This record gives sequence, structure tokens and C-alpha cells, in this order.
Amino acid sequence: MISLTRSLLAVTAPAVLTVLAAGCVGASTTVVGAALSSTGAAASASPASPAAAPARVVYLAEGGSVGGTILHAPACTAGCPLSGDGTTALWDMTWPTWTAAVARGTGIEKLDDCTPDCAAGTLHSVRVAVTLSGPVMVCVDGTGTWFWTRVSFTWPDGLPATFSGDNAPLNPFDYPDITAQSATSCA
Repeated sequence: MISLTRSLLAVTAPAVLTVLAAGCVGASTTVVGAALSSTGAAASASPASPAAAPARVVYLAEGGSVGGTILHAPACTAGCPLSGDGTTALWDMTWPTWTAAVARGTGIEKLDDCTPDCAAGTLHSVRVAVTLSGPVMVCVDGTGTWFWTRVSFTWPDGLPATFSGDNAPLNPFDYPDITAQSATSCA
């Protein structure tokens, strides 16, 4: 069995970036998916006892933007853009593990081959295993919210030939903008 890993494709078509950025202007944060505790169980709105601390909930920032849609398990059943340029998205994901330290899931990744360019490229659907890691806290509207900063991919069936050579992906992919916004408190 061939197993490949990749990172997100870089923006190569400024027009695509302009269109996608226009959709983000003035957007408020939207949460998709049930919030889970660090054990993977649904987090309750109130702790079981006054001494119980709420479990840390970590989100995937759609397109790497903490000000837009933020995703939590069981998100990505109907598409989660991972890149701000629309070149990769997750579909039909199941997340058997989603803790405060790591999330692991499987499903389909739709990848743009960017041939002849990303705006006119072909989307390829491939089976994928995804690992989200590197959680950091970011202050969003004065509230500390945790986000994944690293996405790693493994393709159990490999990738189409178009993703080889100069178009071969790297791994892991980091969200440096989220990492740069990390904070220890939001006071």
C-alpha cells in the first residue's frame, strides 16, 4: 500500500485569492460541529460540580482564519476548506479522536491540481487520514479560543500522478498566521 503525505497548495492565482478574501470581509466567527471535551465526549454547558474545570475545546479555523467559520468534531461532513485559496477541502470526515492535544480523522480530501492554474484546475477526490495538532490559544473578540496550527495528511491509496514531481505536496502544513496570534491570556 502506498502512503503519501502533503501540505496545502500555495495560492497561484491572485484572482482566486481576491474572490475568497472578499467573502471573508466583515465575517463573524461561526462555530460548526459539537464542542467535545478533552475525552472526546460532548462538552456540557455547565461543569458537573463547581470545582470541575471546563475541558479545553480546540477548533479548526476554516481556511486558516480565526475570524471566520471555526470547526469542531463532527464538522467537515459537507466540506471544510483548509486553504484560503480553495485548493483543498475535507469532506465526509469522521473523527474518532478529538482531544485537547490531537484530532485524527478519515474521509475524503478534494485537491485542486492547479493545471493549468488553480482557477482552472481539476478537483481530485482522494481518501485521506488527517491529523490536527499544535493547539494554541488566540484572543478572538477578547475571548481565549484554542485552534489547531498543524495539519498532516496521509493518503492510504496514494495521490493521482498529477501530484508528483514539482507538484508533489509537502507535509506537515502549518498555519503560521494562527501561530503568530497565539497568546497566554486575553486579559
